[in-house]
Amino acid sequence: MAFWQRYPRLLEIAYAGTDRLLAFLRPWLRPGGRTERLFVVGERLSKGPLFNCQMCGQCVLHSTGMTCPMNCPKNMRNGPCGGVRPNGHCEIRPEMTCVWLQAWERSSRMPLYGSDIHQVLPPLDRRRQGSSAWLNELNGLAEPPPGWTP
Repeated sequence: MAFWQRYPRLLEIAYAGTDRLLAFLRPWLRPGGRTERLFVVGERLSKGPLFNCQMCGQCVLHSTGMTCPMNCPKNMRNGPCGGVRPNGHCEIRPEMTCVWLQAWERSSRMPLYGSDIHQVLPPLDRRRQGSSAWLNELNGLAEPPPGWTP
């Protein structure tokens, strides 16, 4: 297990700080063009190695114990599929620990966002794949689909 995975609280602090900074810069940050490309590259270089980010464009790391749920072979965004093996490993990839067991354990060590794991997450909008999750969030593009209720 990597250092940052053992200490999700440090990532939570970094996330909260980035969120505040980008909220302040929001008037100047718009999707598309150079800004979008810069953010996509930045997210790939940072979130890729840290979280094995799949660049879905609707990041929910803060709600899932800083564990990317898109690493689940079934792309489950709301908890384990029911196919978790007795040893906590995935039914599809037996060598892999269930992403959602990791998320649950890590979220318990996150005082700011840890309780977010109890929220039902909206379905993934595949049109956002490969775009900047930060810019989508700041500009309201990561909103749940119309009519969706948890």
